[in-house]
Amino acid sequence: MNEDTIRLVTIGRILRRRWRLLAVLAVMGALVGYGTSVVVFPPRYTASAPVLLPGVWEDRELLTQVDIATSSAVVDRAAAALHWSGVSGTELRDQVSAKAADGNIINISGTADTPQRAQRLSDQMARQFVQFTAQIAGSGTDAGAASGTEALRKQVAQTNRRITDLAKAADPGQTVESVQARTALENLRTSLEAAMKKLDDADPATNKAGLVVMGPAARPTGEAPPTRMQLIGGGALLFFLLAVIGHLVAARRNRWLRTEPEIAAALGAASLGTVDVPGERRAHRPEGGGRRSWIRRLLGLDTRWDVPAPQRSGDEAGRRIRYRRVCARLRDQLPAPRRLLVVVPDGDEIARRAAGQLVAEAQSDPLLRMVEVSVERPAVPDRDTESGALVVLSAGSRTAEELAGIADACADGRHDIVGVVVADLVQDHSTRSASRHPDDATPAFAVRGHATGGSA
Repeated sequence: MNEDTIRLVTIGRILRRRWRLLAVLAVMGALVGYGTSVVVFPPRYTASAPVLLPGVWEDRELLTQVDIATSSAVVDRAAAALHWSGVSGTELRDQVSAKAADGNIINISGTADTPQRAQRLSDQMARQFVQFTAQIAGSGTDAGAASGTEALRKQVAQTNRRITDLAKAADPGQTVESVQARTALENLRTSLEAAMKKLDDADPATNKAGLVVMGPAARPTGEAPPTRMQLIGGGALLFFLLAVIGHLVAARRNRWLRTEPEIAAALGAASLGTVDVPGERRAHRPEGGGRRSWIRRLLGLDTRWDVPAPQRSGDEAGRRIRYRRVCARLRDQLPAPRRLLVVVPDGDEIARRAAGQLVAEAQSDPLLRMVEVSVERPAVPDRDTESGALVVLSAGSRTAEELAGIADACADGRHDIVGVVVADLVQDHSTRSASRHPDDATPAFAVRGHATGGSA
């Protein structure tokens, strides 16, 4: 597990070097979202019809009316009135909803596959809710209580007229007795009117009856969420994020060795230094052809995204100094001049170029011969004229298990690993003349051999 902190520069590197793959995956996600909108979530439209509840209502009473508006009794009535073939009240229950709004208003919503059907559904639900509520109010009123209340109103009216007659018959003078009588009669009239008002307010038939549909539902002009565009955009975004997260998880689980101490420890040998190889990131591309290789190049999978951008390099003379110092350290470790194998993992173009330059710089002291070794089944030539191996590889290209396999192959071929050289890719910004020095070119005697013999 790679414990390096995931920084924004890592995400930026993914976007720059894997943008083709991310774009293809985003398009695939958009297609999946479109398919989901067609098969799983077809377009739906929602319309709402407002119903006004006159009078004074408490919150819990409004919630009760909301439940009544979506009850099975109201939904079944609406389904019977719509006469939609193959649509029952049970199916409509999932397509209707109600919500209490400010001002004693209940919005009844209906959802259907077309705007016309959604409008009809919401209008019919509002109409059936009003009729059902009126029926409940009518059936819940006691006929005897209603007649008694009406008789009481008539009696109060007669009493008011009698009070008026008494007030007129009283002494019109300004004596104390006449004033007191008229005041008492007016107080009685006021008390009767207040009592009747309280009676009217307490009567549910007059206070909470007469629900009104405030108008037909407006025909919806847009789809109900999730819309087709939301599903397409959500699918593209989901696939894009999954691709980025997958790259980050792969980076966290990356076991490729990047530093000299780690590489040297995996091979069980001392590090002789680091050399620079000028070039571009394309040097990390694996060799091969065919349709699969073409697809990998098209999507940008032929280059590694987790390799840092090559650092700026000095001139050619500075790079050659590094190679000469490595050769000097190698000579210091050898007890006598002898031939060595330069072992390069197969497919590591950077290491192969570095090994060729080392062979050129070493000349004949010691005499080096380069061989490429397969990483899957490593095999090193048996000990003959060479009596040792120098491993050259690029940083961050192999795991500890793969390097351990190369070390075992060298041991099977009776070669001691005398050192490890790590090759780094750098950017060459030096100005080269048209006529290059003969020493700058890779010499012809940097023989590229293939490993034969030995055991893995």
